[in-house]
Amino acid sequence: MTVDRLEHVEHGFGPVWDADSGVLVLGSMPSPKSRQMRFYYGHPHNRFWPVMAAVFDDDSCLDPDKAMTEEALVEARRRFAISHHVALWDVVASCDIAGASDASIRNAVPNDIASVVSRSSIAHVFATGAKAGQLYRKLCVPALIEAGYEDLPMTILPSTSSANASIRLDQLVESYRLVADCSFRTDRASQTR
Repeated sequence: MTVDRLEHVEHGFGPVWDADSGVLVLGSMPSPKSRQMRFYYGHPHNRFWPVMAAVFDDDSCLDPDKAMTEEALVEARRRFAISHHVALWDVVASCDIAGASDASIRNAVPNDIASVVSRSSIAHVFATGAKAGQLYRKLCVPALIEAGYEDLPMTILPSTSSANASIRLDQLVESYRLVADCSFRTDRASQTR
């Protein structure tokens, strides 16, 4: 990859979360399609939303007939995440990147993950891919430790990108069941308060 293919990009949209969010799912940086859509995992070949529909047994985040407008689909996915206590964001606020290639990310500036963790019930972080996990450890963990969140567990899950074609959909679903398990534990804990 040549450096001249790198483009400086800004994230462009904020996190999805509320005070009851129990898990935080972090990507690295939104793809060009996601930035255009202004929402997470927007590329039609990314398997994130079918995986989430399967692990939560709720297909309200899908549009199999392509009948929804982009705005309606974004709103359905936002409601889905909130209703299942899943916060969504990305590690990187801005960087130099070639297209959607995580491997090309340079000069990354992190999002303020601690600002969401401190105002929610987030008890577990999930990184969607090795690069997101690596960037999280390098860029976000120091700020989280400084804010008093040194024991916040993080699990790296396989990327749902179509570029990760070696992992089948059923394998992704099995890996991502941990998101639902942690979300349900947090939901039950909040009901007993």
